[in-house]
Amino acid sequence: MADEAATQDIADVEIEATPKGGMNGKKLVLFIILPILLLIAAGAGAFMAGLLDPLLGKEPEPVVEEVIEPVASKAVFYDLPEMLVNLNSSGRKKSYLKISISLELTNEADRDEITTLLPRVVDNFQVYLRELRIEDLRGSAGLQRLREELLIRVNTAAQPIQVRDVLFKEMLVQ
Repeated sequence: MADEAATQDIADVEIEATPKGGMNGKKLVLFIILPILLLIAAGAGAFMAGLLDPLLGKEPEPVVEEVIEPVASKAVFYDLPEMLVNLNSSGRKKSYLKISISLELTNEADRDEITTLLPRVVDNFQVYLRELRIEDLRGSAGLQRLREELLIRVNTAAQPIQVRDVLFKEMLVQ
């Protein structure tokens, strides 16, 4: 009987020790701290997105329109000498590429500079063109890849000069 009374006293103590009603830790986080953090995050997001600028008295910056002149009015072209190279072929039959190229330069002063660098440009072109196969030149995609590769190579060879485009005047594969 003494054991039963002791067990009942412990059970009563445990029941009475837990608070009834009131704010425990989970409720405090869920109903007070979480909404405050969400409001702070929403306010920071609205500030970063610029939605609060009218409320803060900030005026939008004026948009400056830039007038772009047509490229054709400033275009300067330089014709490279005609090149004839044998293509990389696996069979006994030799294939040749005859190509005439014109370079589009940014200004007239570059014409004299590209003349002095012409041997380097032609050498870079010759080395690349000799490694091509006939399959590499087929279709418009092949010609576009050729144009992009030649543009990269000419800009590398004529470093201070900026070449805008490589234009094909004539191309014959035989």
